[in-house]
Amino acid sequence: MNDEGFGKGSHLHLIDGSAFIFRAYHALPPLTRKSDGLPIGAVAGFSNMLWKYIEDARGADAPTHAAVIFDHSSKTFRNEIYADYKANRPEPPDELKPQFPLTREATRAFNVACIEIADFEADDIIATLACQARALGGRVTIISSDKDLMQLVGDGVEMLDPIKNQRIGRDEVFAKFGVYPERVVDVQALAGDSVDNVPGAPGIGIKTAAQLIGEYGDLDTLLARAGEIKQPKRRETLLNHADQIRVSRRLVQLDCQTPIDFALATLEVTDPDPATLMEFLNRMEFRTLTNRVAERFKAPPPEPVAPPPETASPAAPEFPPVNCADYVTIRDAATLAQWIAAITQKGAVAIDTETTSLDEMQADLVGISLCPDVGLAAYVPLAHVEGAADLFGGGQRAEGQIPMDQALAMLKPMLENPAVLKIVHNAKYDWKILARHGIRMDPVDDTMLMSYALNAALHNHGMDELADTYVGHRCQPIKELLGTGKNAITFAQVPIDAATRYAAEDAEITWRLWQHFRPQLPAAQVTTVYETLEKPMIEVLAGMEMAGIQIDADHLRRMSGAFAQKMAALEDEAHQLAGGKFNLGSPKQLGEILFGQMGLAGTKAGKSGALSTSADVLEDMAAEGHELPARILDWRAISKLKSTYTDALPTYVNPDTGRVHTSYSIAGASTGRLASTDPNLQNIPVRTEEGRRIREAFVAPEGKRLVSLDYSQIELRILAHIADIPALKQAFSDGIDIHAMTASQMFGVPVEGMDPMIRRQAKAINFGVIYGISGFGLARNLRIPRAEAQAFIDTYFQRFPEIRAYMDRTTREAKTYGYVRTLFNRRIHTPGISSSGPAAAGARRAAINAPIQGTAADIIRRAMIRMPAAIEGLPARMLLQVHDELVFEADEDAVAPLIAAAREVMANAAAPAVDLSVPLVVDAGSGATWAEAH
Repeated sequence: MNDEGFGKGSHLHLIDGSAFIFRAYHALPPLTRKSDGLPIGAVAGFSNMLWKYIEDARGADAPTHAAVIFDHSSKTFRNEIYADYKANRPEPPDELKPQFPLTREATRAFNVACIEIADFEADDIIATLACQARALGGRVTIISSDKDLMQLVGDGVEMLDPIKNQRIGRDEVFAKFGVYPERVVDVQALAGDSVDNVPGAPGIGIKTAAQLIGEYGDLDTLLARAGEIKQPKRRETLLNHADQIRVSRRLVQLDCQTPIDFALATLEVTDPDPATLMEFLNRMEFRTLTNRVAERFKAPPPEPVAPPPETASPAAPEFPPVNCADYVTIRDAATLAQWIAAITQKGAVAIDTETTSLDEMQADLVGISLCPDVGLAAYVPLAHVEGAADLFGGGQRAEGQIPMDQALAMLKPMLENPAVLKIVHNAKYDWKILARHGIRMDPVDDTMLMSYALNAALHNHGMDELADTYVGHRCQPIKELLGTGKNAITFAQVPIDAATRYAAEDAEITWRLWQHFRPQLPAAQVTTVYETLEKPMIEVLAGMEMAGIQIDADHLRRMSGAFAQKMAALEDEAHQLAGGKFNLGSPKQLGEILFGQMGLAGTKAGKSGALSTSADVLEDMAAEGHELPARILDWRAISKLKSTYTDALPTYVNPDTGRVHTSYSIAGASTGRLASTDPNLQNIPVRTEEGRRIREAFVAPEGKRLVSLDYSQIELRILAHIADIPALKQAFSDGIDIHAMTASQMFGVPVEGMDPMIRRQAKAINFGVIYGISGFGLARNLRIPRAEAQAFIDTYFQRFPEIRAYMDRTTREAKTYGYVRTLFNRRIHTPGISSSGPAAAGARRAAINAPIQGTAADIIRRAMIRMPAAIEGLPARMLLQVHDELVFEADEDAVAPLIAAAREVMANAAAPAVDLSVPLVVDAGSGATWAEAH
């Protein structure tokens, strides 16, 4: 990575953003925005802390570069190593959750780089940036008091505790841990961490751990010589828990190879743009800080935000406070009949199911809540038990409940009545629960999808967050009822009175959210998006998820065994190439071999010995012909496939169906792309031999075949249409190899007999342009000098000026309106588009890509929605959606008609709403396995 502009004399400040947020939240009293009641206390504290940091950071020792680092989500790669990692940590307070995205926006408004990466903790990002900066000769100050970061302290890296305003160097680390930074990980691995649920060695604390490491030198030596320890209890602890201790070390060891797609030079400190900063602060209604900024930059402060109107608009109805004391428990058939009659007459009801699990395919129904109006809600308990035993495990049924069969028989006509609208939050879950009981709930409105259609990319769409933000009510956390960890109970064990309060509250909040969102859909011009692209997906995806897909667990187990053998063989090869044994998973040991023993040039760090062995570094070395880095890359790839897929997939087989049932998120990505979880079947690699072998484990039952239909280059085709590029449109219409054509247009070479390398370069540019790739990014992809890569991009834009015009037009639209739209009018918000610094470039790339990727997502959604009717009557069903691909299961003699019908639907999915100027081409295949079909 080119870090020209960062080196000796540079001083990088890395701010632990999550620590700032929680400190701000707990230090200040609750604060809400007067105009709409949005909680903003943490944002206010965070903004004041950031402003103070910026003001205090001036002077002789001021940072030249800075970034605020955030945790992306609670789940990271460490949860794959140890499932219970951080399991004891409570959920963030409900009123804090909607403030998380606003703190990111605040960071960008202050013109400080805002960084977070999926699957990696903030500490790992900080570690990676610190190691990179130190390797380049710069100094690093980590602004945090987090003990986990102390392992990084050393030559060129120090910490600053912002609470105590105290510097933390090597001596301060020794005072805390009894060892210097390079041995902190060993001590933490032994002592464990109850906060993060790192197990460690039972009975060994920090003091004893430090004593042991001091005596034996390091953890590996200690474990190897544990049998020599005289104290019997300590000796047995180390011998019996050695593997657990090694796992703990992997958990506490920070990852210095976090994938970073930007150069340190882009983190250069610059003043915030006063107008951008004051606009954000004024919108948050932080008058005092707004005036301070105005005074600092000698700029006139903006006009204060107008107070809320005295009467509510139709799009934002005012509600009385939620009163859970008025909720009703329906314990007999006569009362239930009265409610059903009233609901049927009303024509609408909010409902919510309560179950024993989040897994819809295995959860047992416990009760149903109903709300036909504000302040009117009830709960129908069906399967609650007395005492600790679960009814479904033989517990004693609690008194005062209508028999489940009777209650569902009474509710079924109303739930299936097309004249009664059922309003649900995250309706796909409840639809599947009821479908397993023979009830096909229809019609349905989904408040989660309404929020998604209106506010994609602005915030999450969970009920608790929406209740906080739009209803001004804090919902009761489920953990208050169920508990956590080993002592957790199921909802069936919750006393009926307590269950009524919780369940009926959910139903009433859903009703209130529906009244809030429903009028906003036409005002925002997203009614058609919601009605045609969001809501119909509920039943389509529910059907796919319930169908599941069959896997060959034995094949996966054999692959796991083969992967283990291959990893062992690669490990042996690596040891031979290195001239001795070492831990392939240890970046430090690997770095010492590559840069120390082998003397390879590159990224040796300072005197501390911390060395960078990221995938990019190893790939560069492998490309230069060095065998050891190539073996390490192979070992890492196989290890990832083994742990993520071949070991894990068999654990997802449903014991009742014998199939794997993934779960799709409709309201995940802001662009409309679906995501799948538990398991994630959308990220199975396809370009490697090992990845294709994993797809061989997805099989068709006897007498059937798997069928795959996949859009060909759909995003490039959409770009050609949206940007109106005659050369690309003509090539697609003529069926010409688009990458060869691009190469011919750019480099003036004939298509016939073209050098494959030239075509590869054109392909990289074609796809890179969709994502707003920079010269730096293209240089990395093609492994060519940056200047040469930038010249390619410049030539590309000269040849296809329409693309530059599209990018400029889309960026202006995003800045003007705060969102862009797909061809089907999906609104995709673009927070951060008007900021400056590194964040602005990312926001701009996202805005440029959003209409393209979003339109592709809309097209495949339209195809999926039409598919059930198109293949009705065929012995076939749709099982999976993987980005631009649909996977079906069909009888052998139905493969041909299925392909014909499905291809017709997919090729014409844009019509009649959008008349594309390029054809949509669909590739198809079939086989006994997914690998054969694709």
